[in-house]
Amino acid sequence: MDNRNTILAIALSALVLIGWQYFFARPQVEAQRQQQAVQQQLTESRESAQGAGAPQPGAAATPAAPGAAQGAGPARTREGALQDSPRIPIDAERLHGSIALKGGRVDDVTLKDYRETVDPKSPEIVLFAPLGSPQPYYAEFGFVNAPGGTTPLPNADTVWTAEGSGPLTTANPVTLTWDNGQGLTFRRTVSVDKDYLFTIRDEVANAAGGQPATLYPYALISRHGEPHVSGYYILHEGLLGVMGEDGLQEIAYKKIAEQGARTFRPTGGWLGVTDKYWASALIPPQDKPFNARFASTDDGGRAYQTDYLLDPVTVAPGASAEVTGRLFAGAKQVAVLDRYEKEYGVRHFELMIDWGWFHFITRPMFYALDLFYKMVGNFGIAILIVTVLLKLLFFPLANKSYVSMSKMKLVQPEMMRIRDRFADDKQKQQQELMALYKREKINPLAGCLPIVVQIPVFFALYKVLFVTIEMRHAPFFGWIHDLAAPDPTSLFNLFGLLPYDVPHFLLIGVWPLLMGVTMFIQMRLNPAPTDPAQAIIFNWMPLFFTFLLASFPAGLVIYWTWNNFLSIVQQWVIMKRQGVKVDLFGNIRDTFRKKPADAAKS
Repeated sequence: MDNRNTILAIALSALVLIGWQYFFARPQVEAQRQQQAVQQQLTESRESAQGAGAPQPGAAATPAAPGAAQGAGPARTREGALQDSPRIPIDAERLHGSIALKGGRVDDVTLKDYRETVDPKSPEIVLFAPLGSPQPYYAEFGFVNAPGGTTPLPNADTVWTAEGSGPLTTANPVTLTWDNGQGLTFRRTVSVDKDYLFTIRDEVANAAGGQPATLYPYALISRHGEPHVSGYYILHEGLLGVMGEDGLQEIAYKKIAEQGARTFRPTGGWLGVTDKYWASALIPPQDKPFNARFASTDDGGRAYQTDYLLDPVTVAPGASAEVTGRLFAGAKQVAVLDRYEKEYGVRHFELMIDWGWFHFITRPMFYALDLFYKMVGNFGIAILIVTVLLKLLFFPLANKSYVSMSKMKLVQPEMMRIRDRFADDKQKQQQELMALYKREKINPLAGCLPIVVQIPVFFALYKVLFVTIEMRHAPFFGWIHDLAAPDPTSLFNLFGLLPYDVPHFLLIGVWPLLMGVTMFIQMRLNPAPTDPAQAIIFNWMPLFFTFLLASFPAGLVIYWTWNNFLSIVQQWVIMKRQGVKVDLFGNIRDTFRKKPADAAKS
């Protein structure tokens, strides 16, 4: 059998996998430096915007520059910073935290359902943190004056008054009020749904004012310090949003710091900040135009901000005005994002998840996995089921490929005679081989097709395992407690029997070994190549892939292993039907049998 095309397909697959691992999936090993200085005070954007001329896109929310903390001591903890303001607790179905009465910010949010590790006793995931903590991250809503306006408005030092008592819950919205002393009364109602969406309704009543008040509503999300990022090229972490007809905008932290602010004037959309699994996003009214901006400053410490500015509202004497905005702060669950997109008409809200270039494969694959997960209760089992369905989907193609490979094995004696006969005339040798292929109706490239088809599926599954939070900390069986993480066992400490840890590059776990064994068996269904160079490639390829895939998510290695097993069964059955002798054990024995010196030279 001519193994050249099979070797070419395997080498191409290896090259693509190596390129993917090196250029797209290589993590940054060095962690980002944590900010040393404490930011206790903000240069309020509203104060600088008042009387500064006509509001420009995003001018109402200039990035909040961390100022030098006057009289500040050493860096405080997040818990210490929370004590700087009286607060209203948040005790929603999936969120903990509080709202600061000073400034009226949503600046304290933790996620009830997610922990830092697979240990159920580990700390909850912290999303928002107040000013004064090591890395502030918060959302703010408010108003700025029209050009030349001097009306006192709520700012960072404003202490709001809470109406009623009790925490913010799904069933209990909270209301904050503030009177500017010149006839305007501000009333803010904050509610939260069963997942991660806050609704902020701001009302302004001009009950005692003698003049109309023209105000510009705004909202912002500000993040201070250098956020930790996973460092994978296949994943966007930073500023992002959908700007109406301009579509999805993804801006890395480094890029916005180097290139400066970017502004848009869309109708409909959203904007925010995303991590691998968590995100925050502002959702303005979807039927009104707004000025949107992504920006960064470095005034005593790097800060990143997304903000929007709505068109002005004029509140006549004796009248009132109302504006509603929404804030998403939580986990990027597919079902939750899809629900918000449909329920509130938010344009392409699902793009908060980075589905990647193969989104047309990645998203359907996730929905298939999620469907079977809901049936069987285990994402690992769901991966096995989807793999079987993919094998059935591509069965005609794979069947044609294996039939062609079986025919090539049947005509192998004739191929060897042609090679011997035209050993000194390579061109004539290739002509005769091609004539033989044509006469026997053999496609020499058929062996490449299953691998070529499998590569996009492999990448799509890798993306699903990597970016969807549903896969995070999803267990399989035994020692696999997180399908999105590599197999934690290692051959080099006898899978945990020896009491020492091994370097990361030696974490060759049970599942990578099973993958390597199944790959070796699949390759041994065919006789060993007669060419020594080809034989070396065949012999070392399973070991190479074992080391390569050991650092990939365990769910992906389980898929590859199961797919290899199904391919072995399929190829075995087809070869038997074609009348080809399957001498698996003989081929394995020949692999390790020492070749005579003269045979090695031929």
